Amino acid sequence: MKKILITNDDGFESDGLKALVEALRPLGHITVVAPTTEKSACGHSLTLTKPLRFIAIEDDFFKLDDGTPSDCVYLSMNALFEENSKPDLVVSGINRGSNMGEDITYSGTASAAMEAVLQGVPAIAISQVYDKSPSSLTKDSYKLAQKVIYDIVKKIFDDDFPLGERKFLNINIPFTKEFKGYKITKAGYRVYGNDAHLHRNPRGEEYYWLGTHALRHKENPTKDCDLSVIADGFVSITPIKLDMTAREDIEKLDEWING
Repeated sequence: MKKILITNDDGFESDGLKALVEALRPLGHITVVAPTTEKSACGHSLTLTKPLRFIAIEDDFFKLDDGTPSDCVYLSMNALFEENSKPDLVVSGINRGSNMGEDITYSGTASAAMEAVLQGVPAIAISQVYDKSPSSLTKDSYKLAQKVIYDIVKKIFDDDFPLGERKFLNINIPFTKEFKGYKITKAGYRVYGNDAHLHRNPRGEEYYWLGTHALRHKENPTKDCDLSVIADGFVSITPIKLDMTAREDIEKLDEWING
């Protein structure tokens, strides 16, 4: 039986995590290791300054107190799986909200997949785009995402993982019940603002609360980026690699530094 490790960045009680487990349970043996609390936008961070502890919720279901998604994958590989018996696949999600464009660098969901491929295990990050706010997502909002992840994982197990080393699939699901099909995309060019809100506590001391940015992006003529495809109602599948070298600039930089 295939072994699937599931994690997320919304916490072990999230509806998206439960929907993911339900969708993939027919395809293999599921182990869940998820953060105790929400870790959205924590990036590819590991906890190095305090100890971490697995807390069993039920058989093969643990919360990691108080770890990041990358911690969940890293420690699972070392503590729950033998060296010669790693999971066949890691799936991170179903995230509440999108992970597209440069948001991938912030994403705890995507970072769990990054950690998996660093450990030599194929991985998928899957996210459910919401309408105007996270509250627009209900338990039923994940039905299309469940169908998509089931079909993709089944295809991987029936055939093979389609990417090479240190690459993972980043899947985003549009906010719709209609399945229009898949589009293979590149990461888009997000347009960012500053959504930091100034407040004062009862003692008059200032503090800031960071908000989220609207899904604005720089339109590309071919409309083949993840943000454009999602806006058109298609499922976006983006191959992501961890090598971020700007290869097209190497020669120019060499000329600049060496004359």
